[in-house]
Formats: sequence, C-alpha cells, structure tokens
Amino acid sequence: MARFAHLARMRPIKSFIAMVLLISIFLIFVYSTLHLESTYGHRAEFQTAYQSLATYKSEERIVKTPTPKLEIVTTTSTSAITTTTPPQPQGPQVSISNKLRENIPQNSAYWNRLLYSALRKLEKGGNPPGRNSDWSRCRETSQESIQTNVHDIASYPMLFRDFVEGMVCRFPPLLINQRDKCKTDEQGGTNQTLFLFAIKSAPGNFQRRQAVRETWGREGTYENGLRVRTVFLLGSAGQDDPNLSALLSFEARHHEDILQWDFHESFLNLTLKMSTLLEWTVKHCPHVSYVFSGDDDVFVNTPALVGYLQSLEPSKASELYVGHVIKTARPLRDPKSKYYIPLSYYDNAYPAYAGGGGFLFSGVWLQPLHLVSQVLPFFPIDDVYIGMCFQAIGVSAELHPGFQTFDVKEQDRDNVCVHKGLILTHQRTPQQLKRLWNGIHSPFLTC
Repeated sequence: MARFAHLARMRPIKSFIAMVLLISIFLIFVYSTLHLESTYGHRAEFQTAYQSLATYKSEERIVKTPTPKLEIVTTTSTSAITTTTPPQPQGPQVSISNKLRENIPQNSAYWNRLLYSALRKLEKGGNPPGRNSDWSRCRETSQESIQTNVHDIASYPMLFRDFVEGMVCRFPPLLINQRDKCKTDEQGGTNQTLFLFAIKSAPGNFQRRQAVRETWGREGTYENGLRVRTVFLLGSAGQDDPNLSALLSFEARHHEDILQWDFHESFLNLTLKMSTLLEWTVKHCPHVSYVFSGDDDVFVNTPALVGYLQSLEPSKASELYVGHVIKTARPLRDPKSKYYIPLSYYDNAYPAYAGGGGFLFSGVWLQPLHLVSQVLPFFPIDDVYIGMCFQAIGVSAELHPGFQTFDVKEQDRDNVCVHKGLILTHQRTPQQLKRLWNGIHSPFLTC
C-alpha cells in the first residue's frame, strides 16, 4: 500500500515535468522558425540590394566606357555580355561638283581610278579616311599592292615612288603651333582676323622669312581696320640636313609666326603642306576673311593687294579664288622635270588653276576645301591639287593681271615702277625684296 501511495504521489510531478518539456520544445521550435524567417528575409533583402547595386554599377560603367561599350543584359537565369557600338555623330556633308567629273575622266591611270573609287564610296555614304593612329606607320608598304595597282612603278623616280607610298598620310603631327595667331584682345579673344598670309617656307630659309617680315608680310592694321596676320608653313629637315630645331624654336618664340609639321620638307610634299594649312586654319582661324597662299621668294605689293580687296563689291569679295590662272596646262612627261607626272599615274589635262607662287581666296571656302581635300587623293603638284579642290566645290579660278607668277620681263625685274603697278612677282632674293619694298614706298619715287 505504501508503494502504491508513493507512486500516486509521483504521477503529478512526472506529468508536470513532461508538460514543461513539451512547452520548452514548442517554444524552441517557434523561436527557431521565426529566427530562420528573419534570417532569410534579411538575406533576401541584402541579395536584392546587392543586385541593385551591381546593376547600377553596370549601368554607370556603360555610360563611362568608350566604344566599344559593354552592355550587361540580366535575365532570370543567366547574364550575357554583348558589344554595342553607338551611332557615330554626323559631320558636315561633303559634296563634289559634276564639273570635276566632267573635266577628269575615268580611265586606267592610277590617280583617276583612286578619284572615282573615292567618289563611289562617298555616294554610298562612306566617310573620308580617318586619322592614322601611328603617323610613322601610315605608309603603304605592301609592294604587291603597289605593283598590282601601278604596273610600272619600278620606272618611277625614287621621289615619286616615295610620294605614291605616302599618299594615304594626311594628318602629320604639329611640332610648332601658334594657337593664338588669329585672336585679338579687343575682340575678347575671338577669331576676328581679316587677312592671313600663309607662306610656304623651309627650315633653313631664315633670311627669306625675315625679309618677308620686314616687307610685305609685316603684321599690323591697315586702313579701315584691316588686320593682317602672317604664318610660315614648314616641314621637317631631312636626315642628311643640319639640325635646326633649336634655331626654329627660338624663331618661333620670338616672332610667333612659325608652323611646323612632322613630315619631310620636299617639293612633292607641298600638297601635304597645303592640306595641313587648310586643317589648321579651319581650327585656329575660322573667321578669317581672306587667305593669301604663296612662297617665301615672291614679292607682294601689299598696299596694291589691300586696295584691290577694298575695291571689290561685297558679293565678289566673299567668293574669291584669284591669281595667275593657268587654263591649258598638261602634265609634263619628262622624267627629268620636277613637275614630271607619269602617264600611268594621271591621264588627262589639268583643270584651270591659280599658280602656286601666290594666289588669294576668300575665307568662306576654307571649310569646303578642307572637306573635299579629305576625299580627293593627293596629287604631287600642290597648286594643281588645290585647283582640283576648288573645282570640286564648284569654284573657278579668276585671272588677275597683277599676279605675275611667271615673273615679268628680265629687264623689268628691278624696275620699281613696274612693281608698283603689280600685286605679285615671283623669285626674288631677300635683298631684292628689301629694295623693291623700300622703292615703292619712297616719297621720291616718280613713275
């Protein structure tokens, strides 16, 4: 009986303990469930935030990365990377006149073929050739390609062969610049130059440049506020020439009128020099009213030139391309001539052009000329090439008897009165420039 009484007393205790254990297990289960939900909830929020941050970083990288861009496309299961190229900005449209096509036929000569190939690409919406990333490697070095297109290239003079290989080289680095040449303080630093003398020179022609500075190329302001600025256009000396870099740097700092590019100074590179002039002027002198292009050995009667400009009607003054016009010139086929053009290279007469010793054109033509010069293949004679470019924009050269590119009679070359009535004569020494300039300005001169 005592044993049964003891067992009866223990039953409530065991029941209580069992109940406590059950309640504890239940509470532990509930707490664990809530903790797990909270943990997975925070983890989901963190994952969502991470994905959002990753998406933001990806979008930010897409904006800042240059072409080609990497665009991250997110799907529910995978991520893919695709390359996209943004649309290219549309620049000024290039238009080539029918007059050029009428005057230059399509035939088997190399330059003629290059011209019509460029015109076809232009008509199909193609862009002019871009800049070479490495100027030193822009040349056509494939002899097979050259031989295929110019079957008798081996018969060309070495300098002409060198020109053919370098025809694709259009944008040489600028070694010496004059960024502020066309800026004026009174206009708040804007380009307001009215007249620019752009003189082709060579690194060693110090005396010629100085004679031009002291005479007809002197910078200043003429009557009616006509402002004149002067730049000299230079290439680089050859490997066999003396190193004149230090002297040129001093000259450039002192006179602030030297422009030099990194291409070899030679006769056949004068076309490249004219092309670089157009590019430089469009960028640094876009508002210039007139440009005179000439050699450093010409004599220019600047007062007569200014008087001619001021006598023109505004409509005519804004559309000038004037000089000593050569209308019936044909290529010279003599290999000994510096003007030699092989028949397999170019087959046709030349369009009418103004002689390169000195000609004048309106600033309004700068941009169109710059654009077409990037389409027309280079030609080894610079004034012929510029004449082609003018014809490509539909502008004809105008003859002016005051421009004597081929000079006056020999007996008149030191006659001051003859020069006082002209605008330009060619091939004068620095000493002759000084004498002629002083003579036409002498108060004692009677003509």
